[in-house]
Amino acid sequence: MNMLESAQALIQRSAKHLGLKEAEIEAFISPVAEHDFEITVDDITHHAYRIQHNNKRGPFKGGIRFHPHVDKAEVRALATLMSIKGAAVNIPMGGGKGGVAFDPREFDDAHVEKVARAYVRALQEHIGPDKDVPAPDMNTDGAVIDWMVDEYEQLTGDTSKASFTGKSIAGGGSEGREEATGRGGVIALREYCKKHGLNTNGLKVAVQGVGNVGFYFAKIAETELGVSVVAAANSKVMKYNTEGLGFGDKVFSRHIMDELNGEIRPSNDIIQADVDVLVFAALGEVIDTENQAEIQADIVLELANGPVDDEALQQIEARNVRVIPDVIANAGGVIVSYLEWLQNREGEHWGEARVNAKLDEILTSAMSDAMKRAESDGVLLKEAAFVIALERLV
Repeated sequence: MNMLESAQALIQRSAKHLGLKEAEIEAFISPVAEHDFEITVDDITHHAYRIQHNNKRGPFKGGIRFHPHVDKAEVRALATLMSIKGAAVNIPMGGGKGGVAFDPREFDDAHVEKVARAYVRALQEHIGPDKDVPAPDMNTDGAVIDWMVDEYEQLTGDTSKASFTGKSIAGGGSEGREEATGRGGVIALREYCKKHGLNTNGLKVAVQGVGNVGFYFAKIAETELGVSVVAAANSKVMKYNTEGLGFGDKVFSRHIMDELNGEIRPSNDIIQADVDVLVFAALGEVIDTENQAEIQADIVLELANGPVDDEALQQIEARNVRVIPDVIANAGGVIVSYLEWLQNREGEHWGEARVNAKLDEILTSAMSDAMKRAESDGVLLKEAAFVIALERLV
């Protein structure tokens, strides 16, 4: 199943659990608006998208990714998941997603900036602080978002900086944003372990994906929970060390794998790692019915969007592998984006401690709600998160 099929299958199952009618389900699944357009820069044309899925709870919210494989089905799936995510963690934001189908690494900064600004010009009337508040995603960052904010300001005169989130600190961004998604995963794991009487000190963890999200999860989990990250993998290689890879004293860089001391193994071996917790912090659609049996861990933490497809989810849960769902576990980024939007709207800039405390409060509550609902309704934790979200959305 692809990500969209998995998301819709979970929505259908959760909606039927709530007794929703088919017409209500179809109305929710259908996006409010789909923007499918082309951007031509330096005589090169790139396909672009913005899917605005649901804004019942607040402005559409979701990232913009620059990647050659961006397509409408992927963006639609991610926009749907953003609607579920915002509702599952109970923030007043809707769901959206966008992207441009090109690889920014193949172009200079001047070209990337032109693409970013052209994207805003094409969508100007459809976005803004009270309509749709985009953020960075794959291959976009604070610099790209700063260009977009500047373009939006020039077009509209809005100076609140609340038109986009994920900005640089100098451009009106929030403290704590860089670490937010990884930190959110740590909070979700902590609350799950607390609920089930598991001591996190010495818990063996494997992390697939050591970009920003995976790195900060590993670093914070080691430092604050006392876990031992014994395996980590990127797209090329896995490193394994029974004594732990020691993320706690490391500084993030794109070459972090080179700094880790451990036995070198094939990248895909991470799925079979003999650990307590397996963390997926890279791309979606990693685990399906063909490879789900390889998972040896007792707990799977979804820090990527949709890393386990719905059929595989049911199979691994049936053999008592518990999945902490993406729509809560990786919501740290959107929560801090919401907090950034709040700061911009109120003309404030909060310290990192205040941001982290608010993030912790929101995610702790979301995990508590989902775990209680899973227990009371006899459903999977991921289904419980979707049930709660749909109650708030439909």
